[in-house]
Amino acid sequence: MTRRLDKQALATFGAEAVATALLMVGGLTAVILVVSPTGPLAGLDAPGWVRRFVAGGLFGLSGTAATLSRWGRRSGAHLNPAVTLAFRTEGTISTARAAGYVAAQVLGAVAGAAVVRLWGPWGRGVGWGTTVPAAGLPGWQAAGLEALVTLALVTVVLSMAARPRVRHLTPWTMGPLYAVMVAIEAPLTGTSSNPARSLGPALVTWTWTDAWVYWVGPAVGALAGVGLLRLLTRHRVTEARLVYDRLVHEAEAEVRRAAHTVADDVSAEVRRLRRDHGPTVP
Repeated sequence: MTRRLDKQALATFGAEAVATALLMVGGLTAVILVVSPTGPLAGLDAPGWVRRFVAGGLFGLSGTAATLSRWGRRSGAHLNPAVTLAFRTEGTISTARAAGYVAAQVLGAVAGAAVVRLWGPWGRGVGWGTTVPAAGLPGWQAAGLEALVTLALVTVVLSMAARPRVRHLTPWTMGPLYAVMVAIEAPLTGTSSNPARSLGPALVTWTWTDAWVYWVGPAVGALAGVGLLRLLTRHRVTEARLVYDRLVHEAEAEVRRAAHTVADDVSAEVRRLRRDHGPTVP
């Protein structure tokens, strides 16, 4: 039973890494193509906020595609350590499993950022997707802004994931949400809201300017989002998933039922032994 669970956990973490890599490749490619001053659309006459709106929407839709992919459905598609932290705070995932998700997200983000480097000169104009605070913006203010955008993300995700009737629509909120957030906030911090998303390009390009901002800010925002949800609604997230694969969900349910059956059988046997042999049975 333990070996089976371990294999399932490793498969889940592997799927999470692949889904996160897909998010990175799709999302950062959109940023490079639409926003980069050295990219193919650099000569397009469009206001900066329009470019950011389009790039943010495409980044969010990349997350939607990654979530609905076979890998996202297998893992449940957290794709973001801040989202995993929110699920952990809600008590729907263990600390050990959350650590596995975060490790998978980091590996996937680094792999995706490495692929994005293949854009070469086109990507150089936006540092191949690196996020750094605007010049002159104090780190604590940048962290506060990252907390705000992550608060918005986590509040939307958890409030929908807690309602079975609309849970399946959760992935589709990412496009509009990031379109608005990136259009408004990107000039200040890059609108990361995802520690793994920032760590991947930072490691690949070795750019560490105020890197702590992109861990502290999203962590604070995630915790605030959980607190806000508890304050405003009685709905609670019951499972640490944003999307469900029917076959995987049924397999996991079968494993849980088998584990409960074994536990019940052991308890029944202990009770029988105590009845037949008295207090000598522990």
